[in-house]
Amino acid sequence: SFHRAALALGTSQSSVSARIKALEGDLGVLLFDRNTRGVRLTETGRCFVDQIRDALGIIDLAIITAGMQARGEEGSLRVGVHALTPGCILDRLFERFHAEHPGIHLDITEGTAREAQIMVREGRLDLAFMACTHEIPDLNSRVIWQDRLMAALPAGHPLATRPDVEWQQLAQETFLVRHGGTGPQVLDLILLRSAGKWATPTIRRVDVGRTALLSMIAAGRGVSLFVEEGAAANMANVAFLPIRDEPESIAFSAIWSPGNRDPALVKLLALATNGAQPNS
Repeated sequence: SFHRAALALGTSQSSVSARIKALEGDLGVLLFDRNTRGVRLTETGRCFVDQIRDALGIIDLAIITAGMQARGEEGSLRVGVHALTPGCILDRLFERFHAEHPGIHLDITEGTAREAQIMVREGRLDLAFMACTHEIPDLNSRVIWQDRLMAALPAGHPLATRPDVEWQQLAQETFLVRHGGTGPQVLDLILLRSAGKWATPTIRRVDVGRTALLSMIAAGRGVSLFVEEGAAANMANVAFLPIRDEPESIAFSAIWSPGNRDPALVKLLALATNGAQPNS
């Protein structure tokens, strides 16, 4: 009924009829059979309406999805990390974020701080978590949590039974330092602590992951540095000792582009700032 259609649209029956005729003219087909008893869809009209109904469903979904993305309820975030192990601070943060925002997918990339800065700057990452405090002129940064530095030694090492260790006691050791992850920051810290005090320790750069590094330490091939939170996931034959004369805790920061105003990014930053603490 064109009459009921007009009432539903809040317009006149003649306007509805004129628009239908104009549409049929544009399409070059008859959508309705018209007779004294009313109007009825032609077979062509039924096919047309079915396809239009599907198209309107797609448009409705697009509108709903766009609104959810604008509110930070749906979408994806590209996140860079220095490492991601089961039960670590970042792992717990991401699990909590997923529980609170199940519509947002986190695409995780592991790499060094330098790589992460470049990717954030180029727009290939929305956010990156990295060791140490970073003051980067063209990027925003925020310290998210801090942790105590620990020395990782083979369980059979003469120092392993002590409650703690000093930097000078490690000066004669061979340090195993990863190329990736937090390796560059670990290297810088070793060089900084030994500068002008004693000979620089032997440093071996290794292209391995965290688990392989711990295995090398357990096998007696050297020592390395971790934070206390990382020592919680201890493995057999590795002892973690606090460094008594280490003057600072190790900061872990988030960096992101000032131009990135993605609501999902704001939500992750807020959760990280309020919840990412060791053992929280």
